[in-house]
Amino acid sequence: MEVGYDRVQEVKKFDESKIGVKGLSDLGINEIPKFFIHPPETLSDLKSSSNCTGIPIIDLSDINSDRPKIVEQIRDAAKTWGFFQVLNHGVPNTVLEDTIGAIRAFHEQPVEAKAKHYIREEGHGVMYTSNNDLYRSKAACWHDSLQARVWMSPEPAKAEDIPAVCRREVVEWDHHAKKVAEAVMGLLAEGLGLGAGKFKELTFSDARVFVGHCYPYCPQPDLTVGITSHTDPGIVTVLLQNQIQGLQVRHGEEWVDVKPLPGGGLIINIGDFLQIVSNGEYRSVQHRVLANSNNDPRISIVMFFNLAKWKGSGYYGPLPELLTPQKPGYLPRFHHARVQPKFLWEGIG
Repeated sequence: MEVGYDRVQEVKKFDESKIGVKGLSDLGINEIPKFFIHPPETLSDLKSSSNCTGIPIIDLSDINSDRPKIVEQIRDAAKTWGFFQVLNHGVPNTVLEDTIGAIRAFHEQPVEAKAKHYIREEGHGVMYTSNNDLYRSKAACWHDSLQARVWMSPEPAKAEDIPAVCRREVVEWDHHAKKVAEAVMGLLAEGLGLGAGKFKELTFSDARVFVGHCYPYCPQPDLTVGITSHTDPGIVTVLLQNQIQGLQVRHGEEWVDVKPLPGGGLIINIGDFLQIVSNGEYRSVQHRVLANSNNDPRISIVMFFNLAKWKGSGYYGPLPELLTPQKPGYLPRFHHARVQPKFLWEGIG
């Protein structure tokens, strides 16, 4: 440790400034603060190590006329990758562009305007912050976030609490993202031999958390990351991003770059809870985001679909319909009180 360097004090100073990493980047700094520098074991394999062209791409345009084929494609992607991109999902390109533009506009406001929403109280209805785990992590990551617990207890966001610069777009995106997620959940349920409405009946689309991430230009992208490797805790995640690359997915022993698709592709990934209730048929996999070396910010808009109400004994575990003599439910069951606190917005894309 460098003599005279007080990490705790530097982190506190950064947090209380409410400037965020976007503010640091806008200052034109050439070196990132030391508390953003990650250890060698994190930085040693940042480059993609795969020859794969990317995660599976699934066209939903024939969802009614060729549904069995699409069910099979989504089932295979969820089993082998845990990630896939969907095209022709029904959301107008204008909505996608407006949502990205609105979140970028929020993050590009002056510090004073954003500071009104800056808070470090996890679970709050609406909050803007840099690194929700800033005081818990060993090294900070190069991103800022606007979160709205759109419709989720205990304190859901009120529309009037969402910053005016992006309020209309956040509310509209919630509507569209829910429709996409419910359509995909129906396909995923059918892939398990269940009815298309099974997951909706189990309230898998009722609790939603919106997060609008900004990954600004980083002057030393080889020394930090945008978000460290993790899995998402919930059911599924719907991700909308601009054309700045950065997301990587773990596939086997390799990291695969996820290249943004022109024309409005949306990324879907499986969460930990869906892996459990599917009795391990679907996979929740590690993913991360690299620090952004582009002059333009990477904008990533994530909608997490979490459990709202478990209809049953209060214990989570594989759905009884999916238990077989060959797979008798090897995944552990656990009580909701032990897992619910994990359903925050720590996942990312």
